[in-house]
Amino acid sequence: MKRIFLLLASLMAFFVSSFAQAVTADLTKANAAYGVQEYEKAASMYEDVLNRGSESAALYYNLGCAYAKLDKLAPSILNFERALLLDPGNDDVMANLEMVRAKVVDEVDPVGKLLLARAYDSICSWFSSDAWAYGSLAFFYLLLVMVGLFFFSHVSLVKKVSFFVGIFAILLMVATMVFSSSAKAKASSHEYAIVFFPSVTVKGSPEDAGKDVFVLHEGTKVKIKRTHNKWFEIQLADGRVGWVKENVAERI
Repeated sequence: MKRIFLLLASLMAFFVSSFAQAVTADLTKANAAYGVQEYEKAASMYEDVLNRGSESAALYYNLGCAYAKLDKLAPSILNFERALLLDPGNDDVMANLEMVRAKVVDEVDPVGKLLLARAYDSICSWFSSDAWAYGSLAFFYLLLVMVGLFFFSHVSLVKKVSFFVGIFAILLMVATMVFSSSAKAKASSHEYAIVFFPSVTVKGSPEDAGKDVFVLHEGTKVKIKRTHNKWFEIQLADGRVGWVKENVAERI
């Protein structure tokens, strides 16, 4: 039984290693194609890697850049947005995203948020969910050290310092846990989508005969409120609401 287990473990390690090597080789080829301005080929190869189940912020970023070079507005925005979900606050991704967003026809003025809500969203976007979780773990370890110093040190000053630092560590640990949870929920919710059609008439109800309420264009970011019979109820940042067919937009 032990030999069978070791054999299975060895086979699994072999397949994982082979898969990783194949992905690395394909990414190298895709990057080389991008470097010689073969953007269509590079984009296709990046898509192949994604379709095989491998994803990363860097991969989405490179794919977004390839589509941007091909003047494919919606795919480039979609992939830059996906890169930001995995690596919030990445300056290169944000700069390229703003560059392609400038080409979007629709100008949507966001409804103002409360100052505290804007500050909370801004802080959450500093790091990814995993980074916030690591921070929470670090503060937990700091708390353990402070507890140890408080109970086992015989120096009054050390006890006082460890007590207050411990309280501070608890607050930061809780805060980073909350930010990690929020960042993870945002990354996994897929509640936003990018319009892929050149022009889309938004309806007042989920049916072709519904009243026309406004028009959207390629590259516009929308929030998906709910789905119904292959229709999305969407909301824009300025508060406008309507219905579009599922096939006109792709979830981030």
